[in-house]
Amino acid sequence: RHWLDVARFAESSGGGRTLLFKDAWRYRDYVIDAFNADTPFPQFVREQLAGDLLPAPTPTDRRRQIAATAFLALGPTNYEEQDKQQLRFDVIDEQIETVGRAFLGQTLGCARCHDHKFDPVPQKDYYALAGVFASTRTLFNYTDNVARWITFPLPEEGPKEEALKLQEDRLSDLRKRIATAQAAVAAASKTGVPIAASQLPGIVLDDSDAKVVGTWKKLTSGSSFVGSGYLSDENSGKGEKTVTFTPVLPKAGRYEIRLAYTHAAGRAKNVRVNILHADGEDTVFVDQTEPAPIEGRFVSLGKFRFEQDGAGYVLVSNENTSGSVTVDALQIIDENAPPAPSAEPGANKPAALAKNTVKELEAELKKLAKEGPSREFTMTVADDDNVLDTQVRIRGIERQRGESVPRGFLQVTFQQPPSALPANSSGRRELADWIASSENPLTARVQVNRAWNWLFGAGLVRTVDNFGTTGEKPTHPELLDYLASRFLEEGGSWKKLIREIVLSRAWQQTATAGSETDPDNRLIAHANRRRLDAEQIRDSILSASGGLDPRFGGSNIAGAGDIDANNFSAQNIEYNYVYTDVRRSVYTPAFRNKRLELFEVFDFGNINQPVGQRNSSTVAPQALFLLNHPFLLEQSRLAAQTALKATPSPQERLQAAYRQVLGRPPSAKETAICNRFLAGAPEPDAEVWAQLYQMLFASLDFRYID
Repeated sequence: RHWLDVARFAESSGGGRTLLFKDAWRYRDYVIDAFNADTPFPQFVREQLAGDLLPAPTPTDRRRQIAATAFLALGPTNYEEQDKQQLRFDVIDEQIETVGRAFLGQTLGCARCHDHKFDPVPQKDYYALAGVFASTRTLFNYTDNVARWITFPLPEEGPKEEALKLQEDRLSDLRKRIATAQAAVAAASKTGVPIAASQLPGIVLDDSDAKVVGTWKKLTSGSSFVGSGYLSDENSGKGEKTVTFTPVLPKAGRYEIRLAYTHAAGRAKNVRVNILHADGEDTVFVDQTEPAPIEGRFVSLGKFRFEQDGAGYVLVSNENTSGSVTVDALQIIDENAPPAPSAEPGANKPAALAKNTVKELEAELKKLAKEGPSREFTMTVADDDNVLDTQVRIRGIERQRGESVPRGFLQVTFQQPPSALPANSSGRRELADWIASSENPLTARVQVNRAWNWLFGAGLVRTVDNFGTTGEKPTHPELLDYLASRFLEEGGSWKKLIREIVLSRAWQQTATAGSETDPDNRLIAHANRRRLDAEQIRDSILSASGGLDPRFGGSNIAGAGDIDANNFSAQNIEYNYVYTDVRRSVYTPAFRNKRLELFEVFDFGNINQPVGQRNSSTVAPQALFLLNHPFLLEQSRLAAQTALKATPSPQERLQAAYRQVLGRPPSAKETAICNRFLAGAPEPDAEVWAQLYQMLFASLDFRYID
């Protein structure tokens, strides 16, 4: 959990129209498995920064390494940003800042706009690192209206992989047969006869019903079209012309949206169509050099949910197109409407037969996809096809470009000029090697300081994410260097480091009040009294009540597996999510916009940035939560019910309750107070004992450890 804080692990992108990272759980499981297996820290670094570039002896190794690279893709991202190059560099900036804080304890983001004001990090070093991440693809492309991340298919072992490949071959063959059949439909449907909108099923809007921006020419040439003709941008005024259809729907529901156009060799291949619907906005690109697959007139843009008389629209743009763009009509068909007979004038048996073939093949495809095995995917990054150095952005503004800077790392850490990065790869593998190297003066010190902070509640360097000039100096520099050296000698083993620390006299001290000369206990004269983390509080309550689900791993977001995470309807899962699971808190969905209330109250980490040390506050909402929240009341009742069944004697039950919740027997004074409460309470036994358990959960002794 501590490293997930550092990695700003989250399962959604954040922002108003947050997108669901439905495969992010694979990274969480990777981190848990890595710490359980005591993965050497150098390997841990390399897998997170360049796992996709490392050799993998087995498919299992490949799965692990690919899942690890989600570290670079999990940051808070505004995928709606319309300036895609600005979005690209905002993502790069977030990656640099995260890598700097997590592994090096450096605030590298400060050098985006100018030389670092306090640390020896010139702006050129920032853009040398930016070149590494600019040569890495984090976004799927730079054309979608709403950007999306990269997903990668995961390999399987032996027979399972063979079954998946067989299934994929069958699906591929069916899709090819469907494409051939659709082409046959288009060819058989070419009547060369215009058709009226009233002859077509569903709601049909002709181009004359649309709002037109820019100069479009009305044409009647070509094969069949709807109404009196169709519109063409005449391959001019790119980015200045749009056609917007605004349908008025009789009822709310899901509708298939179809666009009619005329195809030709000189048409545009990437006509952008934006669909605003009840669940957000989607973008589809249409290749108008290909015949329209539906009756030779229409192409399906997809099925979307619309509200009755809602504010939906379909907008066709000629932006960034090469070739003529044509717009004929828009057809809207209720998903639940019965299939309509062909609207083509006259009998057209070849077209009807071809359509039946398409329907049969599509039904077969749907059945095969549902019943057969499906391959798993994960979030990841990948080297870009174009590996290039990048230019300094003056004042950090993407469009204000200065001189080009070779890809590289922080120059201050090198005694000799480093060699140039390879021209055929991003440089992430070399970056990972540099960070993980025993010669790097920062990495080992930063990590052992994190371990000390996690165990003691305060690091030897108290600013655990900032080892720069503005951070604090170590209270025990020789101890920090010793632990860093031991960490390197032991191959970066977290378990050996933690064992050495907890066996020390310093860690085994008792918590006492601070002295006047050292009120913050910087000299480590005694242990620090610490409050349990939010997850520890929740898990301890669930464990004491007997309700804790001990399962390990896997997704824990209800409904996430059935939805396209890049669709805006996925945001409804987060905003409407009800936290009902009782698994360990490390598996509780980590949404950026909606958090579990217990986590919000008890200082869960800020998952929008790397956090090496959480705040620890004492505020009124914490007491109100323990007094009134349904979760605590329910768990107190469950604990009481379990105790009543297991222990018939009230005194033995009281002893067991204290040991179960506080890990110690009650004192004589506490026993007397509890006995008076139990004797004087008018409620039935179950309610009385539930109140007693709630009192124990709300006590300071439960929340704090000495």
